[in-house]
Amino acid sequence: MTKTELEHAEQDADLIALSRQFKATAMELISVLEQKQKTVGRTKVLLDTVPVYRLADIFVASFEISFEEQLSMLDSVDLKVRLSKANELVDRHLQSILVAEKITQKVEGQLSKSQKEFLLRQQMRAIKEELGDNDDEEDDVAALERKMQNAGMPANIWKLAQREMRRLRKMQPQQPGYSSSRAYLELLADLPWQKVSEERELDLRAAKESLDQDHYGLTKVKQRIIEYLAVRKLKPDARGPVLCFVGPPGVGKTSLASSIAKALNRKFLRISLGGVKDEADIRGHRRTYIGSMPGRLIDGLKRVSVSNPVMLLDEIDKTGSDVRGDPASALLEVLDPEQNKAFNDHYLNVPFDLSKVIFVATANKMQPIPPPLLDRMEVIELPGYTPEEKLKIAMKHLIPRVLEQHGLSTANLQIPEAMVKLIIERYTREAGVRNLERNLAALARAAAVKVAEQVKTLRLGKEIQPITTTLLDSRLADGGEVEMEVIPMGHDMSNTYENPSPMTVDEAMLEKVLGPPRFDDTEAADRVASPGVSVGLVWTSVGGEVQFVEATAMVGKGDLHLTGQLGDVIKESAQLALTWVRARAADLNLSPASDINLLESRDIHIHFPAGAVPKR
Repeated sequence: MTKTELEHAEQDADLIALSRQFKATAMELISVLEQKQKTVGRTKVLLDTVPVYRLADIFVASFEISFEEQLSMLDSVDLKVRLSKANELVDRHLQSILVAEKITQKVEGQLSKSQKEFLLRQQMRAIKEELGDNDDEEDDVAALERKMQNAGMPANIWKLAQREMRRLRKMQPQQPGYSSSRAYLELLADLPWQKVSEERELDLRAAKESLDQDHYGLTKVKQRIIEYLAVRKLKPDARGPVLCFVGPPGVGKTSLASSIAKALNRKFLRISLGGVKDEADIRGHRRTYIGSMPGRLIDGLKRVSVSNPVMLLDEIDKTGSDVRGDPASALLEVLDPEQNKAFNDHYLNVPFDLSKVIFVATANKMQPIPPPLLDRMEVIELPGYTPEEKLKIAMKHLIPRVLEQHGLSTANLQIPEAMVKLIIERYTREAGVRNLERNLAALARAAAVKVAEQVKTLRLGKEIQPITTTLLDSRLADGGEVEMEVIPMGHDMSNTYENPSPMTVDEAMLEKVLGPPRFDDTEAADRVASPGVSVGLVWTSVGGEVQFVEATAMVGKGDLHLTGQLGDVIKESAQLALTWVRARAADLNLSPASDINLLESRDIHIHFPAGAVPKR
């Protein structure tokens, strides 16, 4: 700039205002930068010595600006425009530095707060140790960590557990997520990752004797179990089939599974699936939900504390499905040997190996079980017991068990075989023996009342003790011998002074205790003797039964009427029978010589009694 232009610029009020504003912004920028860089002190001297029109170029040249902004500055020849653009660039650079510094201070403040809390906790822990007042919560967390180290988790799961443990240590017990995090870590520590039951060498002969001793009959079923055990003996790591015992209630399905566990020397775990409609009962709830918990399988393994139990899936046909999912579909992964090696429980959220578990299932019917699930199991049907088998089971197993449960013995109550046979024929009508055991228990309770009324117990009171002590001392003083019988503490002296005679069950006692007979064997013979009554065999959930069929004819148009809540198959069978009779009316002497069929003018009514029971 020339001397004349410089003198004119110094007198321009607008230019003077822009210069002051530029210097103020530049000074603020230098003050901010001076806190981080000590070398910017020389730049402050330039504000007082260098002319304003040169300061704009010096400051802008030190910034990182775009190429377009550089061209815009070079293109601005007018000093006012040049200072205005320079002031804008300096102010923008200042604001960016202030925003960055504010963010940095905020982050550093948060870090310092967490570090401060950590240091305070360390100091509190040290103070408590000096005072001998150790925190029980810290001791529990340390014990939990040691327990997790001894759990034998896989490496990937151990890393996850360590991360969760670090999170737990940073939390206070009063925080909302503390209890759920600790419950999760306790589950990881309690699960049997590597702990197994030590199997003894299989003795097939002893296993067979045990099955024969615990179960009467069921020859084919016990033979299949022996075959299963034989394969396990020859190849312990073989993936055997999932056995599914199907049969009516009370035939010994659950006890057979328990016998397998006993023969293998493994722990037995029973999981009831009756009425389960929520998939979360199998897979567990996700930890995001309040009150979440693991599934029944993982929880059961935690209870038995071994990873290779015999797990009984009881009543697998009683599962259902609704909006919460299908438990039967979740069981597909559990029972598939290719998938259960990495079973994923939603609560656990890490794979768990179920391949060491021996699964056994029970069901009353096969029809409700989905075909894909049924395909993963080997079905073994258990037939109902015959009356002869029920009699043997009652005399060998049920009566001794019932007497023991009621504090009786054969010296108190005797039940002859003839009376057991009457109970089977007249008071029970089932495939199993549960109702038979209930009736025997009713007889035992009635006998227990009479035995308890006849027993007189002598109790030594405080007033008798001085007398016995005086007599004993005088006897010893005379040099005599004293014979003493030691009775253990807690020994009941009942029956010591009066032993009631044993009771024998007869028909009168049966009717008095159990009531009149519920089933009459002469009913079938009497009803079949009536015209129009026939019998057939039907299958029910409790075994086979006799079904009566009643028929009558009346004047009509030859129609067929069927009642008794019948299914389509039985209706078609009845129609087929009537067609067959009409086709052979002449052979059966139902039509006279004039070839007029009498059935054409009569209606036939067939009724199946027990109309409230559907018949398919």
